Amino acid sequence: MVAMRPRLPCIALLAVLAGCATSPQPPPPRVGVVFLFHGGADRHSAETSWNATMQIFAYDPNSTVYRRVIWNPRAWPMLLDFGNAPKELGKYAFEHARIGGPDPANTLTRERWRQLRTRLEAREAELGVDFVVDYASWLSLDPAHHVYPRSLYQPGVPGGQPLSYCGSERDGGPWPGCVPDRYDTDGTVERLLAQGVEEILFIDLTTGGVRFFKSFDAVNLARQVVARHNAATGDDVAVWWLNDPADLMTRSYPAEPAGWTRSLGRPLVDRHVPLDEAPNPVAADPRLAAAHARGILAEFRPEVAAERTGVLLVNHATRDHNQYFDPKIDDTLLLNRNIRAELLAAQPGLDPANIVGAWFGRKELNPLIGKPERTRRMRGENLGEAWLYETDRQMPGGEAGYRYWEALAYLKDRGVEHIVVAFPQIMVDSVLNLVEVPNQIGKEIGYRTWRYFEQGDFATYPEAGHPFADYWGVWVKKECPLPDGGGRVGPCCFEMGGCADGRPYPPPRLTPLDEPRDDLDPSLAFDVSAYGHLGYDPELGPPDDARPVQAQYRGSWSLWRPPNSDPAIADMLADHVLRFLRTPRPAESPPPVWLDPAAPGP
Repeated sequence: MVAMRPRLPCIALLAVLAGCATSPQPPPPRVGVVFLFHGGADRHSAETSWNATMQIFAYDPNSTVYRRVIWNPRAWPMLLDFGNAPKELGKYAFEHARIGGPDPANTLTRERWRQLRTRLEAREAELGVDFVVDYASWLSLDPAHHVYPRSLYQPGVPGGQPLSYCGSERDGGPWPGCVPDRYDTDGTVERLLAQGVEEILFIDLTTGGVRFFKSFDAVNLARQVVARHNAATGDDVAVWWLNDPADLMTRSYPAEPAGWTRSLGRPLVDRHVPLDEAPNPVAADPRLAAAHARGILAEFRPEVAAERTGVLLVNHATRDHNQYFDPKIDDTLLLNRNIRAELLAAQPGLDPANIVGAWFGRKELNPLIGKPERTRRMRGENLGEAWLYETDRQMPGGEAGYRYWEALAYLKDRGVEHIVVAFPQIMVDSVLNLVEVPNQIGKEIGYRTWRYFEQGDFATYPEAGHPFADYWGVWVKKECPLPDGGGRVGPCCFEMGGCADGRPYPPPRLTPLDEPRDDLDPSLAFDVSAYGHLGYDPELGPPDDARPVQAQYRGSWSLWRPPNSDPAIADMLADHVLRFLRTPRPAESPPPVWLDPAAPGP
């Protein structure tokens, strides 16, 4: 028989049957609960972009930014000049301006944390425990709610300097209110340890409850902190992840080279753990699917028959090589199947063939240089590595195997009259579903087909009444060679069908073919036209802003309503915590994966 940790704790009936002491009563065991979510900036700026970039790469000791930038004062002012930072600055500037204020995601998520805390504290007497309910996020612009902010402050490379940057003239600094030693503070895990918790339970909605390498990053970092604490103090604090109670991701983590991360490419030696041996009880919970189904059904149009309504479940993917230990795609497929079942039960007339799953675009190989780059065929996107767990880059098949533009074309060609687009990995409103996804959908099937275009939605979009840009790719370069061949440059043409003065659409590629296409290349931008690109051929005539032409979409579409502050989600999360505490578990909690061979564990 496997040795088990004692159950926490004896409830009243067990106290009588087992003879637990009733007087004097020892203090109840203190259990830390961490509500884990994605995080990000409420308001976007050079400062928030800089800090977020550092936090992202701090999880990967093999990345160039970790090795050469995070603790290198000479590199700090140049960080936002490279990579996708210029693109992100332009994108978020538009998105935040369009909603007229801060991103609501963190506020809504903290409300869910408060709901969870209230529910758990109400059960303390019943269970005989003292809950300490805190939160952490993968990206935390408040260092106090990073899992371990000192992992950013303390140099992780020889000769490094503590991270203390507060901006320069190059990036709008010094940033007002910036604290140089902001990362030299206790984070969520150290705060719980200081309060004497005996266990730390992570319950995770980073990407809607499915397992993901970002969640693993945070949990694994917490386990490193706790392992060092236990070695230094003799304590035996355990860390559990309730979305992965059988610890699939740690047990499946590649074995060689030591300290492997995806920055090193394909691992030399992988570990194989069958997925069916380690399910995710949170992603599988029908209440999670039901919450999304309610948000989808709320956007059905009463005047459109159920059999003429389509549902598109679109989601982000993982990253190349992370499929060796990351079951994000498989967990997402399970969630999608449960949503489908909920929808069909609620709407018997709904055609199952009109419920499809899809993914975003990904980089493709530039054969001239043997490196991946953004392409127009893949909509200029790079979040589409939808590889199934433990496969060699295999995407899902069948109704779950589309790119979102393929799925929209499929539904259009089936004669669907209204499409509800849902993003089940999202649990609260954010600029992602309020602005970014609507523009991605709008460029395919039009802005005039958006359900709320005629009346406008000024509550969400105070100035414009809608989320749409003139073209999606507002961050790209605006100047292109003019078609007269004289070497002059002028404004690029971002109008579907081409501009009246002969400037071509799409704009030409500016990046040399023997270099990876720049994120700001205007050839990656798409007109957000009245009725979209799908079904339109410029060779057959110009588009018409007043009506669809050719085979353009003639129905309507809208986004589902995410769960936001739905109390049923907090009830579900609390139930998983309580169920875990009542369940026997191994005597030893899972160890961390030590990612930096130069800085091993205790």
